[in-house]
Amino acid sequence: MSYCTYIENLDGEKKALHKTYHDHHYGFPIHDDNELFGRLLLEINQAGLSWETILKKESNFRKAYDHYNLEVVAAYTESDRERLMGDAGIIRNRLKINAAIENAKTILQLQKEFGSFENWLASHHPKKKEEWVKLFKKTFRFTGGEIVHSFLMSIGYLPGAHASTCPIYQNTLNKNPKWAENA
Repeated sequence: MSYCTYIENLDGEKKALHKTYHDHHYGFPIHDDNELFGRLLLEINQAGLSWETILKKESNFRKAYDHYNLEVVAAYTESDRERLMGDAGIIRNRLKINAAIENAKTILQLQKEFGSFENWLASHHPKKKEEWVKLFKKTFRFTGGEIVHSFLMSIGYLPGAHASTCPIYQNTLNKNPKWAENA
């Protein structure tokens, strides 16, 4: 079942939560490195949990991780790590917290080399999912196959975020996702 179909079977608050993400964020390209980092951070934190849990906590993540400001997160100290471990509003997993901090440092390095994280991603496009996974595992922490696939699909690098029959499908196409360049 596609995400598009899944949310149609929900109701109330659950449906509203998922529909906002589905209609305005999922599959749409992101051109801001801090927001790309934020999406990667959320995908990493989703591992082993439901996406609904992450959506409910997104504003807490944004606040806890200084609005996904790469420079600030990359400079986090041990006291910041402990602060995050004590924050019940986010996922308190030391491996995921450490991955966020180290991945912020990695993205800053990629910015120096490529001008931006977005440019680094674009420089590797197009790749098959397996190639992307290999590249991410070599470059970042805590990035397995599902995380990489979900991240790249959610930012428009891999197809599949929306079914072609979904009313949002054309909206994502209008934003020129990377996957559509080679479709």
